[in-house]
Amino acid sequence: MKQSDSACGSCADKSGCSEKGCPSAGARPGESAEQHERRMLMQQRLGHIRNKILVMSGKGGVGKSSTAVNLAMALAQQGHAVGLVDVDIHGPSVPKMLGLEGVRPKITEAEDAMLPVNYEGLKVMSIGFMLEKDTDAVIWRGAMKAGVIQQFLADVEWGYLDYLVVDCPPGTGDEPLSVAQFLGTDAQAVIVTTPQEVALNDVRKSITFCHQLKMNLLGVVENMSGFVCPHCNEVIDLFKKGGGRQMAEAMGAPFLGAVPVDPDMVNAGDSGKPVVLAHPESEISKALQQIARELVDKTA
Repeated sequence: MKQSDSACGSCADKSGCSEKGCPSAGARPGESAEQHERRMLMQQRLGHIRNKILVMSGKGGVGKSSTAVNLAMALAQQGHAVGLVDVDIHGPSVPKMLGLEGVRPKITEAEDAMLPVNYEGLKVMSIGFMLEKDTDAVIWRGAMKAGVIQQFLADVEWGYLDYLVVDCPPGTGDEPLSVAQFLGTDAQAVIVTTPQEVALNDVRKSITFCHQLKMNLLGVVENMSGFVCPHCNEVIDLFKKGGGRQMAEAMGAPFLGAVPVDPDMVNAGDSGKPVVLAHPESEISKALQQIARELVDKTA
């Protein structure tokens, strides 16, 4: 990507220059001209995005990525301009779930930004697009991960979006913290959990994370909530049921809805087509579409 001129001579090795036109003018203490420029560019591009939603979970294996993908697709189906960014540096799954393995993002004509990959009208970016092979391991420390996340936000030409859905890795570590800080005070969160207590214990930490960062929590989604037997239609609570709702109520968090266990979700993800597209009339799709409508109401 192209870089602008360095700081002027009067502010070399310093920050906060008052010279008009200097790239470091208005920089924060300790911030170089280049860092200031990237921050300003990121703010400019993010300024075209109305709603920034982090999809988080304190626990892995709760279906967070599949929830993020299908909520983003459901929002796009409802006529909104939507972007989806996968910041799970060590386990990017969005390319697989959308059948985009091996795809590489294009560069703008001015060579100053990457263009997100288009999937059925959904704008997508993932670290998975940068890997030579799906089996490549990303072995990076925190500073490098933060730099890549900033690049996804500053160097991607998202254009105007109603929603940017961010698929975060599990936990409350480097990646969710970096995303929250880069997106700014208007970032909001959706927490995904499963009903059993072993998941809820960790998910409570994500709610505390939002409170500590003063991030607006849009609500909690209870995933894998009950299974309807395809043979007898009996509802089987494989992972209990209602734990997410009870936890949300106990912690004063909104409850967005419950999503049942459905083999169609697994098959759709493996085939590279979100379940809300592959099986729009299924109960799981209806549940996800209703949660998307709840998000629209809450962000209106």
